Amino acid sequence: MVASSKKHSREQREARERLRQYTARASVHEATIARRKRDNVLAVGVGLVIIALVATAQVFYFSSGPGMPEPAPSFTPEAEATEPGNVGDVPDLALAEARTWTGELTLNDVVLGVELDGAAAPQAVSSIIDSAASGYYEGTTCHRMVDTETAGLIQCGSLDGTGASDPNYAYGPIENAGVGGFYPAGTIAIARTGDDAFSNGRQFFIVYNDAIIPDDTAGGYSIVGQVTSGLDALQSEIVAGGIVDDAQDGAPMIATSITGFTIQ
Repeated sequence: MVASSKKHSREQREARERLRQYTARASVHEATIARRKRDNVLAVGVGLVIIALVATAQVFYFSSGPGMPEPAPSFTPEAEATEPGNVGDVPDLALAEARTWTGELTLNDVVLGVELDGAAAPQAVSSIIDSAASGYYEGTTCHRMVDTETAGLIQCGSLDGTGASDPNYAYGPIENAGVGGFYPAGTIAIARTGDDAFSNGRQFFIVYNDAIIPDDTAGGYSIVGQVTSGLDALQSEIVAGGIVDDAQDGAPMIATSITGFTIQ
């Protein structure tokens, strides 16, 4: 019984020792796992902080720091010039002196008394005064006549006799246009290219029958003055001859040119 009791006690001690060792190893293992978890969490946290710092640095570098790219050009449309300006030796509008000018315009042998309104159309009147004084008009032709139920006019002053505009001389804007497109008989107005308010030149037209000339996108036509005498002679000696090919719009049958133009 004594030997048996001693053996049982020894087995109990050995069992307790194995339990202690197992528990110790388990504790060490658990501690190791816990430490690894903490290390992993710490490593992830540090990594996130580093990533955040790098991202912040990059944002600063490329947005406001030395790596900031050159600003892209703006595509907001800039204001366009509303007036393209005059072309060539267009005289200053002050030349018209904002007063009434009188003179004589001779077509073939027909003398027309004329009156120009420098106050109503200063730029256009200045152009006519300057061109007449330089002798530009003498010898130029009246290349076009229109004779319809709504308009009767003759156009003169073309540089080459074809009615083509002079690319080296143009001005604007439109001044003193006919109200509602109406140009009464006797009106003297400046010809221009359609839809272009800055294409006024040296050419002009004389209305011998009341005319309705509709505005285009640029407006009407600059009225510079009126014929004060000789309109009847113009109709009987030139207009009555008709238009080439019996047309309503074309060259006058009676070849017509400016033989004199004086203004004072």
